[in-house]
Amino acid sequence: MEPGRQGFFGWRVVGAAFTVAVFGWGIGFYGPPVFLHAIESGRGWPVPVVSAAVTCHFLLGAFVVTRLAGLHRRFGIVAVTRAGAVATALGLLGWGYATSPWQLFPAATLSGAGWAATGAAAINAMVSPWFVRRRPVALGAAYNGASVGGIVFSPLWVALIAGVGFGAAAAITGAATVAALWWLSARYLGRTPAAMGQEPDGDTPGAATPARRGAAPIAGAIRRDRRFATLATAHALCLFAQIGLIAHLVSLLAAVLGAQGAGLAAGMATACALIGRTATGWVLRPGVDRRVALAINTAMQAVGVLVLWTAGADAAWLLLGVAIFGLGIGNATSLPPLIAQQDFAESDVPRVVGLVVATGQAAYAFAPAAFGLLREMDAAALFVAAIACQALCILLILRGRAALRIAPPG
Repeated sequence: MEPGRQGFFGWRVVGAAFTVAVFGWGIGFYGPPVFLHAIESGRGWPVPVVSAAVTCHFLLGAFVVTRLAGLHRRFGIVAVTRAGAVATALGLLGWGYATSPWQLFPAATLSGAGWAATGAAAINAMVSPWFVRRRPVALGAAYNGASVGGIVFSPLWVALIAGVGFGAAAAITGAATVAALWWLSARYLGRTPAAMGQEPDGDTPGAATPARRGAAPIAGAIRRDRRFATLATAHALCLFAQIGLIAHLVSLLAAVLGAQGAGLAAGMATACALIGRTATGWVLRPGVDRRVALAINTAMQAVGVLVLWTAGADAAWLLLGVAIFGLGIGNATSLPPLIAQQDFAESDVPRVVGLVVATGQAAYAFAPAAFGLLREMDAAALFVAAIACQALCILLILRGRAALRIAPPG
């Protein structure tokens, strides 16, 4: 294949990563809340026990994410993605056919490992070798699979479980996941630009490309590196607020919009996430500081939360708040890997991204329960907590920028 814009293989890799994200988020992120409801209503098991299994799913996934860069180096992206698909399928069978509550926890271990191998850090590892200058656009397009996964899988899970039962739904979905990702991995994810005689971004081989800003390698323990500490903590706070609010959004809106209207509003938030992520990918040209972009994105979400809080029973204002908040949902996932590309030496980026994603996932695993407790105390406390987390996120991400005097890439 001749290198060039039309023949550049990187965009096919983006398409494959997009599909992986559809399955990864559709099962690993949007699936567990549906599983909880299906098990609680169908088997009558205690909600706290099933909720603990869901938390286990996310925490085990976070642990695997911290090891993902090493697994990719040792076994390759193809093998790890295939193993993730198999683990997902086996975990789904465990969730679907469990006959005792304790069996949910080994199932959650498998499904959590599968989620790690098909989640944010994995998508970044698939796409990054193919793009430098155009990485924001490419990653934004690939991460849009996460939103599509929610749009497709959330109603699909409900329909399948209602039609054939949870066990059969899990088996069908698991088989489809293995079949799709097994083939995609071999065809698109096992190649590198060098092996195909191409350059990142589809540049002509041998042509001069803009130099990437030199970033100092991490010296000593990564957790003591201020660049990492500010990014990881800010990301965790952002996701904690975001997931905590999303978990309760439908029930909060239903009081005014009704159950169907609340569901449509949640779908609108996902659509806005697609728009926001795509627009940001095109705006983040060389010279745009990505920490500032994350701060602006988080501030926009805080405005959305404020509108939701003060809207009362006004449906129009509630929908406006959902839209503003939704525009930032996708960027909360896609911007941190791009900040890592900006702030760290290229050799450190995979490890940084893995640990940042794992930190965020470990934090948001507890967010629904924490926000539920706040809501029981006072509904306003939920909104105050979200805005407080978002404000701290902004302060941290900008403090890291000021302290390090980060210069924009390119």
